[in-house]
Amino acid sequence: MKLFVIETENFKVDGGAMFGVIPKSMWQKVYPADENNMCNLANRCLLVDTGHKKILIDAGIGNKHDEKFLSHIFVNGEGNLIKSLSKAGYSTNDITDVIFTHLHWDHCAGATYYNENHELCLTFPQAHYWTSKKQWEWAMQPNAREKAAFQEENLLPLEQSGKLHFIDHDMELFPGIYIRITDGHTIGMISVIINTGSYTVALPADLIPTTAHIPLPWISAYDIQPMILLNDKINFLNEAYANNWILFFEHDIHTECCTLQKTEKGIKEKDRFSLNNIL
Repeated sequence: MKLFVIETENFKVDGGAMFGVIPKSMWQKVYPADENNMCNLANRCLLVDTGHKKILIDAGIGNKHDEKFLSHIFVNGEGNLIKSLSKAGYSTNDITDVIFTHLHWDHCAGATYYNENHELCLTFPQAHYWTSKKQWEWAMQPNAREKAAFQEENLLPLEQSGKLHFIDHDMELFPGIYIRITDGHTIGMISVIINTGSYTVALPADLIPTTAHIPLPWISAYDIQPMILLNDKINFLNEAYANNWILFFEHDIHTECCTLQKTEKGIKEKDRFSLNNIL
């Protein structure tokens, strides 16, 4: 089994939203904001090559958003989904499966694009698509708070492809690739745990979007059920520490991965590094 970091676009969000009730005097020290109080986030994906399957976890922002939308999220950086796949030695036609941790635009919009006739097309035409049943049902009837995060142009082509599959419980989806479903950030979000045989990489998605969110009270205002997320984070961190998992962060622009240690103040990050350092 081989793992590849796939860098897509960076984007900016309000620091207060990203860190919720944590005072700026605290979070600014560990995740600095710009002059507009915006924090720059990475938006990296993970490609898993099992030999038989090429599995992409999440698909980034893509390139089909209009200027009005982009004016709010300030896309930046050199990352690009297609170029990053090519750099790793793969094309969009090679991808056999795409696992969406959830269906917010920053995690799934790159899976579709507009062609020259402004028709929606699948970025990965050979792939099967996986998400949780609860998340799909939630996204199809969005509440007012999350509605802007779920966009039909990102979702309906997946359903129309006939290759959309639903996961309804924690399971081993493919050999060595395990699914955990949580409801704190959004209903039915997936975290992915990958056992390569030599080490285990855990992708918590927006349960723990950055290393700054490892401390238990550091919970984003984007999380729709913060107390459920708190409990899920406790369980996840305890299991990750006990089993020596490597955490892989989709949104931490400063840190790709870290290990964990137990301290008097709880579980904290230990060593920070690039995933390539262990491959």
